[in-house]
Amino acid sequence: MTTLLKSATIIDTSSPYHYQTKDILIVNGKISEIATTIQQEPSYKTIKLNNLHVSCGWFDTSVSFGEPGYEERETINNGLEVASKSGFTAVAVNANTNPVIDSKSDVEFLINKATKSATNLFPIGALTKGSKGIDMAELFDMQQSGAVAFGDYNKSITNDNLMKLALLYAQNFDGLILSFPQNNSIAGEGIVNEGINSTRLGIKGSAALAEHMQIARDLYLLEYTGGKLHIPTISSTTSVQLIKEAKKKGLQVSCSVSAHHLTLIDDELDFFDSKVRVTPPLRTKSDTKALLKGLKDGIIDVITSDHNPIDIEHKKLEFSLAKDGTIGLESLFGTVNSVLDIETTIKALTINPRAIFGQESITIEKDTVANLTLFNPEGISVFSKENILSTSKNSAFTGKELKGKVYGIFANKKLVLN
Repeated sequence: MTTLLKSATIIDTSSPYHYQTKDILIVNGKISEIATTIQQEPSYKTIKLNNLHVSCGWFDTSVSFGEPGYEERETINNGLEVASKSGFTAVAVNANTNPVIDSKSDVEFLINKATKSATNLFPIGALTKGSKGIDMAELFDMQQSGAVAFGDYNKSITNDNLMKLALLYAQNFDGLILSFPQNNSIAGEGIVNEGINSTRLGIKGSAALAEHMQIARDLYLLEYTGGKLHIPTISSTTSVQLIKEAKKKGLQVSCSVSAHHLTLIDDELDFFDSKVRVTPPLRTKSDTKALLKGLKDGIIDVITSDHNPIDIEHKKLEFSLAKDGTIGLESLFGTVNSVLDIETTIKALTINPRAIFGQESITIEKDTVANLTLFNPEGISVFSKENILSTSKNSAFTGKELKGKVYGIFANKKLVLN
């Protein structure tokens, strides 16, 4: 198949065509020509879209699908289709399934389910067996089968020695360890940010201190052991500062922030809407400002949707009884594009996640494999239920204004348009 993208503005700092508007010709999955004008042929599939922009394919480093075990939330096939139409050519999938992804065969199951998709699936294996935090899982076997990192999704490793051993052991095969930033003893039964709003509304609060203490512990362990540590979905000002200081020391630490922690604050709790019940909890305006600055300064490496579909039986409940989590693939770009410049956004969705999760870098240049996201960075719209492609509808962004539009992707020799 030959595909011609007409008048596409290229956003890729590693490409000689950065910020230039060009025609891009793709033949058999490779970019064969980039020029100001390329003559159309009847055999070409020609794509002309309003204010078309093209970047290297986006990579979301924290995505949850239900399968296996929770297919009513999201199957792998549907989840990958959602990812493709939301602009992602790659997703790292968490291990929070039933059974938990904690063995070689589990990793192979996920990879085999995704072989026909335009979007690549990279499994994150559980760090501990059953994600119970007791015994280390077979990390090397999972890595050999295709796991790109190891972590217990949204579960803290309370055993200090276990985390120390994991960081030491993973160095034998250059493995990446994930540690969810929450000290359970401090967090207690809190379900929202501890502060003025939790007190005013009478909801049990979880202090940001719980996040700070866990990050501080993990950084001390990393300094002692060496290795590579990724801290997913940080949410507070002090967390940014702790990671900044660790990077100054030369530690191999990286971190991500979710789109909802960049743009939503705990004022959302006024409506007791369970869709905004997430982990970590939404913080304050000063925290969102610090997170945005952390991204611009290069302290925070990655933006993630932290896509976590929850079925209506477990989400449409009284706030205190509902499960944590929001979907976010469909709304990620429009959300972060409204608060960040385009270069910072694209870097946090392309260059950084690929480097951290051990994937080859890509660029937009002649004779390279086409791995592209198509989008329009302009235009305001209101995110509604009609925009939700996921099986579960638990979006914290329903009714919110978003900036820009995702058209789709070209990857794995496939064009997927939304």
